[in-house]
Amino acid sequence: MFDYLGKYLFIVIPLSFLGQFALAQNDDVVFEANLSKEKLGLNERLRVEFTMNKNGDNFNAPNFNGFKVIMGPSLSTRSSWINGKRSYSQSYTYILQPEKKGTLKIGQASIEISGKSYKSSVKEVVVTDAVENPNAPKTADDVADENLHLVAEVSKTNPYLNEAVTVVYKLYVSPTINVTNYRPLDNPKFNNFWSQDMPVTKYNTQNSTYKGKPYRSVVLKRVVLYPQKSGKLSIEPLSLEIYVDVPTDRRDFFGGRVYKQASKTVSAGKRTLNVKPLPETGKPATFTGAVGDFEFSVSTSKSSLNASESLQAKVEVSGKGNLKLFQLPEPSLPSALEVYEPEFEESVRTTLSGMEGKVTNSYTIVPAFKGRYPIPSISFSYFNPKTGKYNTLNSDEITINVLEGPNNVSAQSPAATSPKILVAEGKQFHFIKLNPNLSSIGTNYFFGSRRFYLALLLPLLLIPLVILFFKERRKKNADVAGNRIRTANRLARKYLSAAKKQLGNKEAFYVALEKALHNYLKAKLKIETSEFSKEKIAGLLEEKAVSASAVSGFLDLLKNCEMARYSPFSNVQMQQDYTKASNVITQMDKAL
Repeated sequence: MFDYLGKYLFIVIPLSFLGQFALAQNDDVVFEANLSKEKLGLNERLRVEFTMNKNGDNFNAPNFNGFKVIMGPSLSTRSSWINGKRSYSQSYTYILQPEKKGTLKIGQASIEISGKSYKSSVKEVVVTDAVENPNAPKTADDVADENLHLVAEVSKTNPYLNEAVTVVYKLYVSPTINVTNYRPLDNPKFNNFWSQDMPVTKYNTQNSTYKGKPYRSVVLKRVVLYPQKSGKLSIEPLSLEIYVDVPTDRRDFFGGRVYKQASKTVSAGKRTLNVKPLPETGKPATFTGAVGDFEFSVSTSKSSLNASESLQAKVEVSGKGNLKLFQLPEPSLPSALEVYEPEFEESVRTTLSGMEGKVTNSYTIVPAFKGRYPIPSISFSYFNPKTGKYNTLNSDEITINVLEGPNNVSAQSPAATSPKILVAEGKQFHFIKLNPNLSSIGTNYFFGSRRFYLALLLPLLLIPLVILFFKERRKKNADVAGNRIRTANRLARKYLSAAKKQLGNKEAFYVALEKALHNYLKAKLKIETSEFSKEKIAGLLEEKAVSASAVSGFLDLLKNCEMARYSPFSNVQMQQDYTKASNVITQMDKAL
């Protein structure tokens, strides 16, 4: 019996150590480079993927000497739970095109994981002569790379300074693949441009062609630009990560084609505009930077009035052009008319062809004297990019007739001097009061008074209050759990308020909303961020007798916060999520 048991232990104990060793090995960091091919033709493409089994930072790609980078890096992350065990992988992918034949090397890439630096091994690739069919066999990423294109369509590449330029970002998708989702990686910054984003409220798919082949196209982003500087100006590229379903050669049980999911990073590429300066020849002295096609008018609310009454004079420019980017001309009025600072009004809408509408300066004018006062003609100059010439518009002269009021003596006789005031001799200082009738205020000493003793005793009376204040403060500081709850409550209110301010800005709104929900859980359930999981949250809330609808609503909000990073959410959806968060927190407060 003991011999049998000894043999059994002799076998089992080493096996248990081997199992623990295998588990320890599974926890080791793995960082390696994988190639789609080790031998390829000069006209083929190579897919290089650097993968790791733990989250890393500060990834440095190798120098791809002898290769041209067609695409990359494309970052993808996968995480799954199988039988209670977490599986994680992260990869950086490049698509390369060889530039010469021979044996080429893919150097070492490096990354930092948990504070340590890791390097991949060197890979060798043999590049041969060009092959007749370079695309066989193709991987799912190769198919996505060939059938997905992001293009920035520019309305003008050689505009004038301050002339409208429209940039439309279009995604072309081949009918052979299906786009499931996308997320922006880099949004372009329009330096040296006045920009106006034109939101795309509905994604309409159209049948079109790209490089002579049939494609489906959809507009993802539109922006109107007004260059503020002449010369060569660059428009930064827009980059997106697109998730697609690519057909394979396999069939399912019912004969349908099996699709494989792939992701691709697409970029619209940098575009350069050659902005022409406005010509100096023929530029009017009254030109203030208006570019477009405009109409100009000056009008008054009334032409006849009495002194001390008011009227409105409007200087208005309407039409199509850079209406928000120039100054309106100012009227020159007689000194007898009192003029207040103008009120600026604009009624401008931006379309794909640029700004159109009108801008107005309204002047309030109050005449002080009786008479007739002319408002001279005003000139407004603008540059028309269609004709390449300057135009000057002049308003009509307007006369204001003041019917009743005092006469302006200085205006009637400009040479007259103001009358001299005669003062009788000996009366020069008659306005000075010589008998002020001063009265005595008596003697009022501070020392020995009630105020003196009150000021003396008040600090002594405050000593117990100060002692009580510091005692309560020490007690409050010692309450670590209570302080954490109060801090979390304060942060939850803060972030929920921050989320309300970010309505309309998807990323900022859902980040603030997620922080508010997490801090609320910290306050009520006394758990840390590292312990957050939907299963644990649901279990703790059910233990606290929170209703199933409130728990489901809370988890749905957390799910929406996660999905918002990869999916387009509308303003209506954001408003609904904010209202739902307020209602769910109110329901949970009643139970907790």
